[in-house]
Amino acid sequence: MEKRDRIAEPWGHRVPYGAGQQWPERVDMYLMDGVEPGDVQRWVPSASVLSSNGDAFDIAVVDGRMVGVRGRAVDRVNRGRLGPKDLFGWQANASPDRLTRPLVRRDGELVETDWDTAMDRVARHSKALLERHGPGSIGFYTSGQLFLEEYYTLGVLAHAGIGTNHVDGNTRLCTATAAEALKESFGCDGQPGSYTDVDHADVIALFGHNVAETQSVLWTRILDRLAGPNPPAIVCVDPRHTPVAAHATVHLTPLPGTNVALMNALLHEIVANGWVDLDYVHEHTVGFDELRSRVSECTPERAARICDVDAEEIRRAARLLGTATRLLSTVLQGFYQSHQATAAAVQVNNVHLIRGMLGRPGCGVLQMNGQPTAQNTRECGANGDMAGFRNWANEAHVAELAERWRVDPDRIPHSGPPTHVMKMIQFAEQGDIRMLWVSATNPAVSLPELARVRSILARDDLFLVVQDIFPTETAAMADVVLPAAAWGEKTGAFTNADRTVHLSERAVDPPGEARSDLDIFLDYARRMDFRDRDGGPLIQWHDPESAFDAWKACSAGRPCDYSGLTYAKLRAGSGIQWPCDSAHPDGTERLYADGRFWSAPEDCESYGKDLISGKPVEPAEYRALNPDGRAILKSADYVHPREAPVAEHPFALVTGRTLYQFHTRTKTARAPQLDAAAPEVWVEISRADADRAEIGEGDLVEVSTRRGSVRARARIGRIRPGVLFLPFHYGYWDRGDGAHDRAANELTPTDWDPVSKQPLFKTAAAKLRRVAPGTDPAPAPTTTASAPLDASVAATTGGPAAFAVEFGTSVGGST
Repeated sequence: MEKRDRIAEPWGHRVPYGAGQQWPERVDMYLMDGVEPGDVQRWVPSASVLSSNGDAFDIAVVDGRMVGVRGRAVDRVNRGRLGPKDLFGWQANASPDRLTRPLVRRDGELVETDWDTAMDRVARHSKALLERHGPGSIGFYTSGQLFLEEYYTLGVLAHAGIGTNHVDGNTRLCTATAAEALKESFGCDGQPGSYTDVDHADVIALFGHNVAETQSVLWTRILDRLAGPNPPAIVCVDPRHTPVAAHATVHLTPLPGTNVALMNALLHEIVANGWVDLDYVHEHTVGFDELRSRVSECTPERAARICDVDAEEIRRAARLLGTATRLLSTVLQGFYQSHQATAAAVQVNNVHLIRGMLGRPGCGVLQMNGQPTAQNTRECGANGDMAGFRNWANEAHVAELAERWRVDPDRIPHSGPPTHVMKMIQFAEQGDIRMLWVSATNPAVSLPELARVRSILARDDLFLVVQDIFPTETAAMADVVLPAAAWGEKTGAFTNADRTVHLSERAVDPPGEARSDLDIFLDYARRMDFRDRDGGPLIQWHDPESAFDAWKACSAGRPCDYSGLTYAKLRAGSGIQWPCDSAHPDGTERLYADGRFWSAPEDCESYGKDLISGKPVEPAEYRALNPDGRAILKSADYVHPREAPVAEHPFALVTGRTLYQFHTRTKTARAPQLDAAAPEVWVEISRADADRAEIGEGDLVEVSTRRGSVRARARIGRIRPGVLFLPFHYGYWDRGDGAHDRAANELTPTDWDPVSKQPLFKTAAAKLRRVAPGTDPAPAPTTTASAPLDASVAATTGGPAAFAVEFGTSVGGST
């Protein structure tokens, strides 16, 4: 057993292991000062809600209060390990500014009221809008933070109760491209790979995925492999010098917006050198001839000119990808939030398909999620898709879902694609959407071009309902605020990025009158009196377990089959991967091991889209292309971004995340250790660019785009020249002169990928100027991608308040 400062050493100590071995256990634990393990009265099972990794842990409870957490050693995901957000983030639940009573707006002010008054106001307004303007006047915008049972309930009441197509989640901002890329290649959502592929791979490629900060426990797993015998080679694609890049065999730093050109060059080299499994390609895919033709002229030299990287480095990376015997690839926001997002992510799938690297240990693709329950949002139809990965353009799928819900098929809107959030905001701006219900997300900070978003959310003709646990920037503009129970204060299931389902139990009571999101949705459904075709209640479940059972029935026979799972089964062990059914009672570690896909025309979740225009593929066209249900090798040419650096705005601006904060800091800013580690916004700049602009470490600078400006302290680091980085977590701050100069999304454009409709947060052209000299270094962590070049900058530490216990098979070693 050993205590470590887990702010200073975020990944903890090494427990090395070799290829093909099981990741050894290492249990991490943090308890409040003065609490000893023997004081804990109950350990309540749960998992992380501050990353998509799904780290399993137990909540320590004393006298009805959360007092700490302990990793669960038996869990397949983390084997007992916890990251900084896991160890400290739970403290936000006890923050004194929790919402505890409903609020309604009276005479321009939000005032406390009772639940009946608040919910009656919401129901009355909903009914009036339905009568006067129809279902299209109401929209729902949810999160990646709720539980499976809550998403499913929301999806049913919105689609079959209200009858609106305006349903989306903030997963649109982080993982819509993951879902779309999987649909384009495999006909259906669902991650092919497994986290255990880290244990077997000889090459791990990370495309725009700073795993060290976004999924710190998964990076711990990779670090332990790197410390053991026969370590994997690492390919890193990222314009920043992240901790991943520091361990990379090859680090490619393409200019933002050029990912498709880079991927096409990598594919060119793999094809040209004969590193293709032709038997697998011919038996299990369609589209190889077109792919081969399209990449034939995209040489490393051509891509080098576009991406501003060395052609030989592209060749080195391609050789690793092309000669690996077990290749694992992961993808995240560096691709998803950039130009040609889906087209680039699909090319990663293509690497694995032409190499036959699927369904075997060490051979997999993980189109990563950014949030803990993003997968559930997509499965349950709360992000606009149809429940159970059904195809909205397939009448048989709509009829099947209608029969499950006992409504007429026409009751479920499916005449066109679901409305993504950027369109919903546009419809609200036009006055078509007149009520927007926002649950567990903060669009006043997270959406692009925030000045425009704030003006729309504040419109008098938009009835804004906000369901949250804290008084966020969005809640401040609401007409009704509904106080919700947080994680740890309610029971429900959620599914991580490699399809592992965990059950999170209620550990403590919510504060005041706060209610679970499920209870709020059920209350709304009762007040709206939603009925099925026989006159019975549309929603017949009443608590989390009965909601889970309803979802199991809905998912049965579909790719995300939960029919073999029960609360009792999840309580008996730990995480279990779907599909879990009678044929796979213990879950399924990897998809497509038999080379069979959910891509047949009668089964697929989507017929796909054109990767350049986003135009949907017609059903007849898809049947002609893929009658036998094979994987699809979809290719795309590189096209120039709409907004690129020019003389007036010479920098490429990218926004992103950092290790110690999550999304808009609704929770992490209320955890003292996390807040202190990264308390304020900063901007990263290369040494060369800083010297040209006469900017020093910690100077106050202003970053401007065509949409606005942000002021921040400069961190001079190892980011590539010509690129600026701003963390997006920090909410806007009105200086009083009309300037909002803290939120990165003041600067980002209202633009989205034509295929996935994911906003493009990494495509802005920016300029930079020095405002004032600095007296201190930038408030950026030194342990992460924001590490300074200036060695005199004090290291980021947490001190005694951040000491956590680690115990396992081997203690010691470096981080």
